[in-house]
Amino acid sequence: MVQQVLNKDINGYDWFNITNPTKEDFLILKDQYKLSDASIKDCLELGQPPKIEEFENYHFLIIRSISSEFPENIDTLSDITDRISIFYDTNFIITVHRNEIPSLNELLQLEPTNKKLKSSKTLVNTIVSTSLKTFEKLVIDVLSVKLDEYEEIVFLHSRRKPFLQKLYYLKRQIDLIRIILTLYKDIVDYFHVSEFKNTYTQDLRDIYSRTNTLYRNISENTSQLLNIYFNIESNHTNEIMRTLTIISVFFMPLTFIVGVYGMNFKFMPELNWHYGYPVIMLAMLILSIIIYIWFKQKKWL
Repeated sequence: MVQQVLNKDINGYDWFNITNPTKEDFLILKDQYKLSDASIKDCLELGQPPKIEEFENYHFLIIRSISSEFPENIDTLSDITDRISIFYDTNFIITVHRNEIPSLNELLQLEPTNKKLKSSKTLVNTIVSTSLKTFEKLVIDVLSVKLDEYEEIVFLHSRRKPFLQKLYYLKRQIDLIRIILTLYKDIVDYFHVSEFKNTYTQDLRDIYSRTNTLYRNISENTSQLLNIYFNIESNHTNEIMRTLTIISVFFMPLTFIVGVYGMNFKFMPELNWHYGYPVIMLAMLILSIIIYIWFKQKKWL
C-alpha cells in the first residue's frame, strides 16, 4: 500500500511510505523517479542486511531496527529486526517496510512543519538515528537485565543447566546485532562526510559509537559468563571425582583384606583362630582411621 506523506509543492520534497510492498506499488514511482530494478528487487526480498548504494538519480539504503517483540529463543535476522528500505534524493524519499515499525510511525505522525522533516536528508538521518536507538534501548533495557539475571543464576543457584540454552540464544542475538552494527558503519560514515555534516549527523555518529560500545561490552560479558559457567561445571565435576577417589582409597585396602580372607584355601592358619574375626575388624577400623588422619594432614578432606 502506497501512502503519500509529504508533497513537494508544499513541503519541498515528496515522501511516499509503502507498507507490505508488491511490484505493483512501484509501477508509477519507478518511472517517476527512475528507480533501478535491482533496488526494487532488494525491497521485495527478505533478509537483506544494512547497506547503502549510490545511483545516478538517488541513494538506496537498507536499515534495520529492533522488532518491538520477539521470542528469546530465536537468533535470525528477520525475527530480531525489522527492515526499512529507503530511496531518497533531494526532492523525494520513499520508505518501504513490511511490519509496523513504531519508530517510523512516530515520524509519520509528525506535523509537516517539524524540524525533523525539514529536508529529505534530515528525514533519512532521523530514520537511521531512531533505528539505531532501538538497538541501544534493547541492550540497556533487556539484554543487560537478562545478563544480570543469568550471572545471579551462575554464581548463586545450584540448578544452573536449564538456563544454558537461554544464555546461548542471548549470545547469538548479541553477535547477530554486532554484525548488523558493523554493516551500519558505512551508512553512518556516509552521512558524516563534509557536505552532510551538521548537528543531526554528529548525533547519529554519537548514537552509533555509543551503541557499538555497549554491544561490544555486553558481548564480552556474555562470553566471560559462559566461560565462568563452564569453569564452575568443570570444578563441580572435579569435586565429584575427588570425592569418589577418596572413597575408593578408603575401601581399597579394606577390600584387599576381605579378598584375602575370602579365599577358600584349606591351610590358612587364621581360619581356625577363635579371635580372628574381631581382630580383623579392629585392624580394618584402625587402617581406616590412619587413612582419614593422613587425608586430613594433606588437607584433602
